[in-house]
Amino acid sequence: MFVDSHCHLDRLGQSPEQLKQTLEFATQRGVSHMLCVAVSVREYEQMYETVRGFDNVSVSCGVHPLHQEDACDFVTLLDMASRPEVVAVGETGLDYHYSAETREVQLHSFVDHIKVANVTNKPLIIHTRDARDDTLALLNEHKDDSTNGVLHCFTETQEMAEQAIDMGLYISLSGIVTFQSAKRLKKVAQSIPLDRLLIETDSPWLAPVPYRGKQNQPGYVVEVAEYIAKLRGISVEELARATTDNFYRLFSACKRHH
Repeated sequence: MFVDSHCHLDRLGQSPEQLKQTLEFATQRGVSHMLCVAVSVREYEQMYETVRGFDNVSVSCGVHPLHQEDACDFVTLLDMASRPEVVAVGETGLDYHYSAETREVQLHSFVDHIKVANVTNKPLIIHTRDARDDTLALLNEHKDDSTNGVLHCFTETQEMAEQAIDMGLYISLSGIVTFQSAKRLKKVAQSIPLDRLLIETDSPWLAPVPYRGKQNQPGYVVEVAEYIAKLRGISVEELARATTDNFYRLFSACKRHH
C-alpha cells in the first residue's frame, strides 16, 4: 500500500464525479491515503469542501510561500490550524527562486507557522527552494524539539537533507526524481535513511516519467515509488511499506487504511 503524502486535489479542476474517479484510480493502484495540502488559508474552506466526503483523504492548513498575497495573521492561522480535521500545518516555508521580493513577508509567515505547529502539536509541511540557510536557521531557532515535519518535494542538497534529518525532519520526494536532469536528486534519494523517507505527487504538477507533461494525480505516486526502489536496489513492497509507516508516524492524526 502506498500513501501520497502531498497533493492538491482542489487544484485538479475536476467535477465531484471526476475527482471520485481519480481517487478510485489511485485506490485501484494501491494508494491507501492522500494528504491534500492547503496553499492558502483563504481558500481552505473551499478545499475542505472538495475532499471532505472521502475518508482516505486528510487535509492540512497553511499559506504557501508563493501565496503571500493571502497571508494571514498568527491568530487566524492558529484558529484555522486548530480545527480537528487539520492534521498538519502548511504548506509553509521559503521560496527565493520565484519570489525573492517577498522575502520579509515569507520569513514572518514561516515563523508564524512554526509557532502554530508548536502550539497545536501538529507537524509542519515545509516548501524550501533556494533558501537553504534561512529555512534551517528559522527551524533551529523556533521549532520545539517535539514538533516534527517534512521537507516536501525535496530538490536541495545532500547536506541540507542531512541537517534536516538531524533535526528530526522527514524528506519527501516527488516525480522530479524520475526526470533525467535530476542527477543530484537521484543521489540524495539513494542516501536518505529509509525511516525518514516519504513519497508524494504534488499533483496536479510534476507528473513522473512516463506521464511527464500530463496532469499529475495521486495514482502516479506508484511510479515515484518504483523509481526510488530501483535506485536503492530494494523491492517496491519494501519501499511502500517504509514510506507508508513513516507517513502515519509523522501525520499521527491520520486514520490508517488497510
